[in-house]
Amino acid sequence: MRVLCLLAVVLLMSKDHKSFGISHPKPACRYPPSQWCRSLEIAIECKVQKQCMELSAIKPNQTVPPVALTLYYESLCPDCRAFITQQLFPTWTMLQDIMSLTLVPYGNAKELLSANGPFSCQHGEPECRGNMIEACIIHLTGTSLAFQIIYCMESASNVLNAAEPCLQMYAPSMSWATVDACVTGRLGYELMHGYAVMTRALNPVHTHVPWVTFDGEYTEENEARAMSSLFHLVCELYKGVKPPACTGSLVKLSTSGCLKE
Repeated sequence: MRVLCLLAVVLLMSKDHKSFGISHPKPACRYPPSQWCRSLEIAIECKVQKQCMELSAIKPNQTVPPVALTLYYESLCPDCRAFITQQLFPTWTMLQDIMSLTLVPYGNAKELLSANGPFSCQHGEPECRGNMIEACIIHLTGTSLAFQIIYCMESASNVLNAAEPCLQMYAPSMSWATVDACVTGRLGYELMHGYAVMTRALNPVHTHVPWVTFDGEYTEENEARAMSSLFHLVCELYKGVKPPACTGSLVKLSTSGCLKE
């Protein structure tokens, strides 16, 4: 919802500029629109403080807990990639104010006590590296920003090759060397071990991925609905006042338009 509103502001501003034939320089802003309201500092740099304040004023009631969705997945699983790109990311983009997201990039991997490698992955060593990269990105940037980078990776034809350019696109202030140091160092292993523990603790035990839980619980019914219409399921599970996106409420725009002089 926040992202869509911000994009609308950008489009309206662009339209106004074109309609009057005025050329304005682009603002000195290093961040994509989806991050403009992430902090006061970014909002000031991108000159959108007023818009961000207005968006904060119309957020849903925060006293009602959000729908807690946890996705257990693996980076090169075709079904996981389809769920992330076709269901989860579009839903999160519109409903992130009423849902919390936890990503667990481990899936059907196995933790090994072997000198050849600490993990074995269903789709081979490239998937183990992909899982590790995404785990490090989540740790280094936080879930909200990380999910945009991961979506960029998972929607690309080659997940691993897309990792560095996707990081540069959504987190330009973070160097690839920082992520690579995590992947090749002790931190990456510790992150993956933590995800292995989380995955092994699932009850019931997961039998496939993507495996989705809501508020810590798994049901076949919710999983089936999530795979076909996650957006409607999240709206239904949220106990607070439904946001306009859920109710289908229309936002009335000014009908005065730009009058001919």
